[in-house]
Amino acid sequence: MVENAEAGTLRLMHVHAHPDDESSKGAASTAKYVAEGVDVHVATCTGGERGSILNPAFEHPGILENPELIAEIRREEMDKAREILGITQDWLGFVDSGWPEGNPKPPLEEGCFALVPIEEAAAPLVRLIRSFRPHVLTTYDENGGYPHPDHIKCHEVSVYAFEAAADPERYPDLGEAWQVQKLYYHHGWSRARIEAINAAMERHGLESPYKDWLETREIDPEHEKRLTTRVPCSEYFEVRDRALIAHATQIDPNGFWFAVPREVQAEAWPTEDYELVKSFVDTQLPEDDLFAGLR
Repeated sequence: MVENAEAGTLRLMHVHAHPDDESSKGAASTAKYVAEGVDVHVATCTGGERGSILNPAFEHPGILENPELIAEIRREEMDKAREILGITQDWLGFVDSGWPEGNPKPPLEEGCFALVPIEEAAAPLVRLIRSFRPHVLTTYDENGGYPHPDHIKCHEVSVYAFEAAADPERYPDLGEAWQVQKLYYHHGWSRARIEAINAAMERHGLESPYKDWLETREIDPEHEKRLTTRVPCSEYFEVRDRALIAHATQIDPNGFWFAVPREVQAEAWPTEDYELVKSFVDTQLPEDDLFAGLR
């Protein structure tokens, strides 16, 4: 458990479902804030025990048959990514729910994170919020960013804990109440961002990995309008990529994540994007800083 940050330091907490999510969602803005002296802490809900091996170059005998070995390796990967990003981190201790496949999908495994009652699932996060005392907390939207059961549960737990941590009558044995000042949702893959990157790739005569995506993927215009905050962080895309590569079971260094050159990304869309959901400080939209109104 982390100790309280020293007085006067801005504190930011990201709540993520699995190890690697902290590197694939908002990692460049994380690195930017760390460089500015912000104390950044990640709460990781599960150990990623049921994650698949998504990197075809990763080899480890027996790993797919041994969830405990997968969990151990993913902890080691998280150690590396944490060091690269310059953050602190806690595991909330829940078991990965997996990604059920089939039609209809099979039921989730008993005891997994997605099936834990909300009051129980939120307790370790409430304790952590009251210990770390963040000014800003980020998580996923109500769809989980994408509908993985752990991402949806992560959203539910984060919003519940954001409110509960501020109420001294709830979880009175988990520390002194703390009101987080701002709550954000990640907005990673907006259509506007993909269109901008796709156009930049075409301008440079490069093959875009998003062409088919733009032709086939449906969009929700109302959801796109919810973006409120774009944090400039392109100079930290390199740090983000190194943190991603640290998750060797999940990330193919020759794969999709790295199909667009960093300089093209920086030209087309030099920000990471968020939706301000709740604020107890005055701020003016749109923002370019998660700490707008707090500095």
